[in-house]
Amino acid sequence: MEMHRQHTIKQPVYAIGVGVHSGTKVRMTLRPAGENTGILFVRTDYRRPVGVRALAQHVSDTTLSTSIAENGVQVATVEHLLSALWGLKIDNLIVELNGEEVPIMDGSASPFVDLINAVGTVEQDAVREFIRVKRTIRVTQGDGEAALKPYAGFRGSYTFVADHPVFNRHPKSIQLDFSKVSYIDDVSRARSFGLVSDLGKARAINKCLGSSLQNAVGIDEFSILNEEGLRYRDEFVKHKLLDAMGDLYLLGRPILGEFEGRKSGHELNNKLVRALLRCEDAWDVIDSTDGRRSRERPLVQPAILA
Repeated sequence: MEMHRQHTIKQPVYAIGVGVHSGTKVRMTLRPAGENTGILFVRTDYRRPVGVRALAQHVSDTTLSTSIAENGVQVATVEHLLSALWGLKIDNLIVELNGEEVPIMDGSASPFVDLINAVGTVEQDAVREFIRVKRTIRVTQGDGEAALKPYAGFRGSYTFVADHPVFNRHPKSIQLDFSKVSYIDDVSRARSFGLVSDLGKARAINKCLGSSLQNAVGIDEFSILNEEGLRYRDEFVKHKLLDAMGDLYLLGRPILGEFEGRKSGHELNNKLVRALLRCEDAWDVIDSTDGRRSRERPLVQPAILA
């Protein structure tokens, strides 16, 4: 196995955007982090900064997005940023927010990719670790299904199940081997999407308050409302895989294995991750020198929170 080392970004970079669910403007600053930090969100709108580690056991809400919480402090809509971080091989990062929700940007992972590429990444001394799937773990919910299976590398597949005139004109299944395709080119630009007819129900539960055609693909009874149309012919199903990758990166390390989703969303994705962690014979932690590492090694919180 080729040697891989951990990476962070070279210097801080920031963006200002709107939370898709809260509708509130938020400033996000990405900062370099030390080896073995993992991904740490920091709420700076508290009197003293408060950290929330991006880990599956911290998932607190999966209604239309993934939120995490630690010690009563929540960070919402983390999946697109986490997906970008996996796609760019970023292991260690501090994400400062002056509000609860990660900005939605254009509804895809591409703006986060652009932010990071603008400052570049730096290789660190620590060896990168992977979670290797050793046997199949499968979970279901209604007619939805998600699985992680052994695979040499990472392969993701998704089947999008929806009977609608617009969806029926576009591919509903995808399988991508990320040793052969580019996350940046082939996945990162896929945007969130939704039916206009569902918007009222979402807003009734205080969701999608900041949703617009600038950050989502809008769909009416028969057509796509965005003037520019789709970025990929299979943008809908690619976005579902983008979401799943963000949810899976809450394992704290990239996966060596295959993800299969059928009508799965954030709740089922998190259920899958938690099921994997419970089944200790189904996975192990390896590094790129093929040496074992203890699965109990904690993530380190940076000194700024000490």
